[in-house]
Amino acid sequence: MQYGSVRQPGKGGGVLSAFAAKTLTDDMRILAICGSLRLRSSNRALLLAARKHAPANMDVEIFESIRDLPHFDPDMDRLDRDPEDRPDSVLRLRRELATSDAMLISTPEYAHGLPGSLKNALDWLVSDPAMTGKPVALIYGSTGDASYAQQQLMEILTTMSGVVVRDAILGVAGVRSKIDDSGTVSDSQLVLEIESALRALEAFVCRKQ
Repeated sequence: MQYGSVRQPGKGGGVLSAFAAKTLTDDMRILAICGSLRLRSSNRALLLAARKHAPANMDVEIFESIRDLPHFDPDMDRLDRDPEDRPDSVLRLRRELATSDAMLISTPEYAHGLPGSLKNALDWLVSDPAMTGKPVALIYGSTGDASYAQQQLMEILTTMSGVVVRDAILGVAGVRSKIDDSGTVSDSQLVLEIESALRALEAFVCRKQ
């Protein structure tokens, strides 16, 4: 089922909140975003691995259209405009966020900072009320420690009123030697670390609800 706003039968089409419509038997839906546009990105491979090693009731869905988002333009996102009067790619991203219980972001570090494509996607979500209180996990790989990108991302997400789950942050050094393009992990320790991070995210979401 979808976790976004749903119509309440017999109540004149009233709207229930996203979490009011969710039951304990529903799967937990995670919106996954990769900060790299490279076809063979190791960070995308990490998201594929997360999908493979997620808890049984967790559905990790990768948003594949980050490259389709236009450059953020505040004039296109004014509060006095119809909320549906946005580019289709922006509306898709916001619908995916609204129907997700949490986010998972995997990103490289470019020149001691975030890739512009990821920052642009986040800019389109700054004014989205669905971002408020949204739990976020970070699983990323790099040749170094990627500490600059991580610090920037945590600052941005906190400013957006997202909640970075500290126990669901995983940095993977030497990622290319541990995972292939399809998300198959050859390092057993990394499998355990991915599973641990996602269980921490799962536990946080359950406590939040």
